Amino acid sequence: MPQAKSISIIIPNYNGQALLKKYLPHTYKAIQHSGVDFEIIVVDDASKDDSLTFLKENHPQVITLANKENHGFSFTCNQGIKIAKKELVLLLNSDVRLEEDYFEQLWGYFDLPDTFGVMGRIVNPSGKIEDSARMMAFQGLKFKATHFYINEDPSKRTPTAYLSGANALVDRKKLIELGGFDEIYSPFYVEDVDLSFRAWRLGWKCYYEHEAICHHEVSSTTKKEHGKKSLYPILYRNKFILQAIHLDGFKCWLWKIQQIVLEILPRLLIGKWWTLKAYWSYLKKKPEIQLSRKKLNDQMQKHQGYKSLFDIKKGYFTSQKN
Repeated sequence: MPQAKSISIIIPNYNGQALLKKYLPHTYKAIQHSGVDFEIIVVDDASKDDSLTFLKENHPQVITLANKENHGFSFTCNQGIKIAKKELVLLLNSDVRLEEDYFEQLWGYFDLPDTFGVMGRIVNPSGKIEDSARMMAFQGLKFKATHFYINEDPSKRTPTAYLSGANALVDRKKLIELGGFDEIYSPFYVEDVDLSFRAWRLGWKCYYEHEAICHHEVSSTTKKEHGKKSLYPILYRNKFILQAIHLDGFKCWLWKIQQIVLEILPRLLIGKWWTLKAYWSYLKKKPEIQLSRKKLNDQMQKHQGYKSLFDIKKGYFTSQKN
């Protein structure tokens, strides 16, 4: 039987008092059902509601940290990662409800020395799958999230291109070695994809477990606090940053042409002017992109040498069946 591990559950919070009240009891129920040693860390991102007071009065056993200013998802999660003490870290959104037996199918993944992490099936309020395993796939040279898939043979583990930041259970030591989330993506979006890509490129693996189920309100905090006009430029800027960090050499130059011809110009022609804002914001990040690329290359050399996303696709995803 796989040996259970100890877990640090890290929950980023921003104006989420109602969500904590609704979902934190389910988190306790699931982790207590698992029977493992645990700690729960809530990192508050300068909330304007009474989230911290609520936790102090109703859940005094929860470890709380408070950002003095609002920094966004990556920075907030990283503060919790820095103080986490257990073997595994569960990165959990405040609007996620874990089923009671959520952890039962996950322990065996961490008996494998090259496991970085595993995510469960995320179901939306209507009962449909919101997120699950994704293929490593490309549209030209641009990474593209594919339809959900699962191995036809249930005895085989299902690799996934990335772990959702809403419910990723990861090896703490490996997470710390990667430096947590890259804060270049602040305030939010795409940072979980980048983290998983970096893990894959260091030779570690990301998995999906279909029988571990949780329920998600679908970005309830982000969409409540921000409108589409402010979200889209951030999302597409971060998609540009992701490609610029993880593509090298000639492929990177071809991608830059591809993004202008096939992404930016067509959107401008139909009046999506926010695309220019996204692109300009991406260009201003070039010095930070270079630092992220250097750090990743140094880490790859420390482990198994250079490994591209295309190598990973060929090695782990071409044999998978939808």
